[in-house]
Amino acid sequence: MTTTGPFLLLALAASIGLIVLLSGRFKLHPFLAIVLSTFAFGLAAMGIGAAAGSDEPYVADLGGTIAEGFGSILAGIGLVIIFGTIIGKVLERTGAAVTLADAVLRVVGKRHPAIAMSLMGWVVSIPVFCDSGYVVLSPLQRSIARKTGRNPVVLGTALATGLYASHTFVPPTPGPIAAAGNVGIGADGLVWVILFGIPVSLVATIAGLAWALRRTPNLESALPQAQQTFEEYKAQFERIPGLGRALAPIVVPILLMAAGSVASFPSGDGTLVGGALGDVIADLGTPVNALLIGVLLALALLPARRDAEVLTKWVGEGLSDAAIILVITGAGGAFGAVIKATPIADYIKSLIGDGSSVAGPVALLVLFGLAALLKTAQGSSTAALIITSTLAQPLLPALGLDVTMGNIPVGQVLAVMAIGAGAMVVSHVNDSYFWVVTQFSGMSVSTAYRAHTAATLVQGVTAIAFVLVLGVALL
Repeated sequence: MTTTGPFLLLALAASIGLIVLLSGRFKLHPFLAIVLSTFAFGLAAMGIGAAAGSDEPYVADLGGTIAEGFGSILAGIGLVIIFGTIIGKVLERTGAAVTLADAVLRVVGKRHPAIAMSLMGWVVSIPVFCDSGYVVLSPLQRSIARKTGRNPVVLGTALATGLYASHTFVPPTPGPIAAAGNVGIGADGLVWVILFGIPVSLVATIAGLAWALRRTPNLESALPQAQQTFEEYKAQFERIPGLGRALAPIVVPILLMAAGSVASFPSGDGTLVGGALGDVIADLGTPVNALLIGVLLALALLPARRDAEVLTKWVGEGLSDAAIILVITGAGGAFGAVIKATPIADYIKSLIGDGSSVAGPVALLVLFGLAALLKTAQGSSTAALIITSTLAQPLLPALGLDVTMGNIPVGQVLAVMAIGAGAMVVSHVNDSYFWVVTQFSGMSVSTAYRAHTAATLVQGVTAIAFVLVLGVALL
């Protein structure tokens, strides 16, 4: 493995470069670019394994692995994307998005829409997966872009980075909870992960917002350019829904997902809300169920005397928008599945050894690097959090991360923070979130690399710098 590991990483880097080249330089549709690059990487991995004399092929069934990866990612997020796009289309067509944009900008002012999107993203993603949060909030992002004249790439990047920050650091999002458990933090200690995760995630959010404001204003979006002023656009609606009704399709699913996360929060030997009530709350809080309720609330916005053909057309437009996102997201899932079928993760884990050569703050940097390698290689922040924390747990004493301050497991908590920072670096073509952000913001692949991917790099590096400062002070 130590001999083939570097070659696998090189093949992975080449396949990622091929995606960017095919979609950016040669204008091939991202779906085909990802699929072709996935096959190329799979064949390269099989060749590397065969040349090294591996007993079993690194990717035993390339076609089957690609099909399984394509289907499994859509099983997890496919209906979320479909329901989210239908909600967005109804909000747009009924004028509800106009109501929401007016309300947000009354609070923050027209000069600070990116700050509003960033903070909304940070709050929403504490209980909600960032993919789902972006789908739910994207109609609001588009409407605010129209009203303020701001570049959708700026607002999209601000929203994406706000969601991403709390997603990787603050329970009850599943990744940080799993990482905390893996390093030995019990249910009673999760409050410290939350208390440390909030400031670390806010630092990462500010870093992402700064990148969006300074580095993305000149990047282009493929979203249709407004041909009329916001007031002219607003005047085309006969009757715009009130704020409460306009908020319901977005806020109710978010509250349901939040309630489901809180109800499932570990407490003692069970969860915070147990029994039948806990099961019902958790079930309603699954993203698919919560967003289906959001769809029903969105349909309630339609005028009583509506043309059935118009309703069918609006839903059809939402499905059409979702189709492109679905196939690209599925292709990204296939790419990730092929990567996971190879022993890249095992090679990356072997790089740390027994951890005895590093300790204290330096160990935090090592955990960050390991999580960053895993995240960049296989695409999932949650997987990077889980794998790295599992590996780190038996090494904590050797790494000098078993330090406590009173009843605060500070060493373990900082280990989770360092791993979370690494799990942000970087979101690119093998990450489903990359494609959700790209497609809902109208970014090309090359634009998304300059905006979203670069921003996640800045966020991760800034977060680990802050964690290292905490490590120097507390370890």
